Amino acid sequence: MAQHEEKCVTVAFTGDIMMGTTYPSVQLPPHEGRQLFVDATPILSRADMAAGNLEGTLCDGGDTHKKLSKVCYAFRTPTSFAPRLKEAGFDYLGMANNHARDFGEQGIRSTMSCLDHLGIKHSGIKGIGPECAIVSQNGKTYGFCSFGHNEYTLRHQDIASVRRIITFLVDRCDYVIVGFHGGAEGAKAARLPEGREMFCGEDRGSLRSFAHFCIDAGADVVFGHGPHVARAMELYKEHLIAYSLGNFCTPYGISLSGISGYAPLLEVKLDSAGRFSGGRIHSFLQVRGQGPRLDSKHRAAQEVRRLTQLDFPQGHLQISDEGVLRRK
Repeated sequence: MAQHEEKCVTVAFTGDIMMGTTYPSVQLPPHEGRQLFVDATPILSRADMAAGNLEGTLCDGGDTHKKLSKVCYAFRTPTSFAPRLKEAGFDYLGMANNHARDFGEQGIRSTMSCLDHLGIKHSGIKGIGPECAIVSQNGKTYGFCSFGHNEYTLRHQDIASVRRIITFLVDRCDYVIVGFHGGAEGAKAARLPEGREMFCGEDRGSLRSFAHFCIDAGADVVFGHGPHVARAMELYKEHLIAYSLGNFCTPYGISLSGISGYAPLLEVKLDSAGRFSGGRIHSFLQVRGQGPRLDSKHRAAQEVRRLTQLDFPQGHLQISDEGVLRRK
């Protein structure tokens, strides 16, 4: 058993991160967000790799092209908040989402510059940033790529590009991890449908098919975000797919009521071949203005278990009351 454990690596995953915004009004946590990740840092930092989705921009100026409404937002987090991401333990952050371009190309480049300065890898923006990222740690190489549904992102609907990027990483890395931003949004979107999802007139992806395609192409883990709520998980050909990890650190600007405030932090163990070898959903509950706080009632894990039982009733994943993940 000890020999088997030595061959495993641990990767931690979160959903959306938007630490606060200065647009259209200032909504920022105190002390430049130094307490936002206080409960999550021990888990993120002990993992061999930690990844999440950076929802919005890291920039200090500019204006947005968006027409803001009850369903359209623009997020501008000050660059002074960027070090919180490194301090929390993140190694990679996906940028392929519908808020990365909230402040145009200037906002994208500012965000990339902040992450580069911190040594946090990123990808997902078409034609500007890297198509993928490779991170080395303790003699292992981890390949990351991210896909979204917007025209300025690397799109999960562009299957030829998805295959090309994953193949590039498979040829160079010990482990390949795919992130995606997709699906409808809101508390009514917690169930994972079959086929294509539409939201606000946009094609938000056929996510079951996409995730399976990624595993078939050589990915070891696929993790999603976008609906702002957690969704089901699936074991597919011995590899884990998390269809949405919801919101993780969004203290302002995004609804935190009910299940929208559930913030799962996923820890996955992978064997030497990249197959699922166990894991845990750590349950956090978001507090407005404070960020994610550990939830002793394990509500996020129990919500993911409920959805997994509904959407994959014949599935091979077992989730305990406390969020421990095992094969059935």
